[in-house]
Amino acid sequence: MANRDRHRRFGNVRRRESGRYQIRYPGPDGRIRTGPDTYERKSDADRALVMIEAQIRSGEWTDPERGRVKLGDYGSAWITERPGLRPRTMDLYRWLLRKHIEPYLGGVPVGKLSTRQIREWRVNLLANGVSVSVTAKAYRLLRAIMTTAVEDDKLLPRNPCRIRGAGTEDAAERPVLTVAQVFELAGQVGRRPVGNIRMIPGGYRLRFGRHGEMRTSPEVYASRAEAERTLWKMASDGRADCHHDRRFYALVLLVTFASLRWGEATALRRCDLDLNARTVRVRASYIERSTGEMLLGPPKSRAGRRIVGIPEAIVPALREHLAAFAEDDPGALVFPGAKGGPLRRGNFNKMSAWPHAAELIGMPGLHFHDLRHSGNQFAAHSGARLRDLMARMGHDSDRAAMIYQHQAQGADTAITDAIDTHVQAEQAKRGDDEDGPTGALVPAG
Repeated sequence: MANRDRHRRFGNVRRRESGRYQIRYPGPDGRIRTGPDTYERKSDADRALVMIEAQIRSGEWTDPERGRVKLGDYGSAWITERPGLRPRTMDLYRWLLRKHIEPYLGGVPVGKLSTRQIREWRVNLLANGVSVSVTAKAYRLLRAIMTTAVEDDKLLPRNPCRIRGAGTEDAAERPVLTVAQVFELAGQVGRRPVGNIRMIPGGYRLRFGRHGEMRTSPEVYASRAEAERTLWKMASDGRADCHHDRRFYALVLLVTFASLRWGEATALRRCDLDLNARTVRVRASYIERSTGEMLLGPPKSRAGRRIVGIPEAIVPALREHLAAFAEDDPGALVFPGAKGGPLRRGNFNKMSAWPHAAELIGMPGLHFHDLRHSGNQFAAHSGARLRDLMARMGHDSDRAAMIYQHQAQGADTAITDAIDTHVQAEQAKRGDDEDGPTGALVPAG
């Protein structure tokens, strides 16, 4: 009885008109709080009061009033206030919150969010066609937000994101190109057929350039897509003329065989290339935000600042590229766009006709980042040590580099020489089988 009186002096239990009991108690700041729950029996209310006093004394108490903030508002503030987020990461988080979290959970008070609600939200995302990968990204973001709500802001006692495996992405293994495919892709990227497609009664008619003259195909195609595929096929086998923007040829080779990221390659300046020493210095990276804004900043990781060896086999292509497309100034971009500014990832596929080039080499669905992935595989086949692979790839963590590691010996010069030997051997092999060396461009038409 004395023990119960002591806890009643901490707070009190009141009976409401409904006949149920509710507790009132002072918080750590002295303000009186009213418990959000009601109880059928007074003894249950007394036990709740005892538990709250114990939580306040131990520092584990969460203020239910603060937990009333809506998840959408809290998540938006979390992204804004999160330190060290790269602009692209911030854009991704805002998109995930706006597109996949707020429509379902944005109006739920943070303190009321339950594991059951999160489980239902995840099931709804997957049922509505959201991919496993995007759903996992959204779940990881929500889990990070709720971790801050629990550990830093004390808005609820424990993290409700407790679904085992929900944050794991089982991404399909990305393709690895052969040396021959890399050179073939480099030769195809930037090619565009000369021609056009127009609608006529009953289908679509194709016109194409041939030896500088426009001709009309006699066939009538059922769809525009079918006519377009035919035009690209005609350009690839020489039946139609094509324009070729060669500014992407050396880009494909350097990104692959020096294991560069898109932003690192597009930020390179003339002074970063030393073709006599066969090295490229990575010291900056372009980031293209969802708004279209281009930001120049440091590489993705601290280890991203690095000097990477260039195989001798691609040096001639780089020299030709610099002479044709880069201004004669140490600070000039190595890979400028058509108007002189940095290349933009957002319209690269369209400018370079990347999807068609990938399809022509038998790799439909190929991503630009798969070039770096292939280059990493070439480096790993040199038998380099883990630390040397990390240095070449620009990784802070050994986790990613371990994916590529095989045996332990060598450093970057040895890695580069091994890649060079591999490339030249493949070129020589193809030179015996075909009319010209790998990478030679044969004019269409």
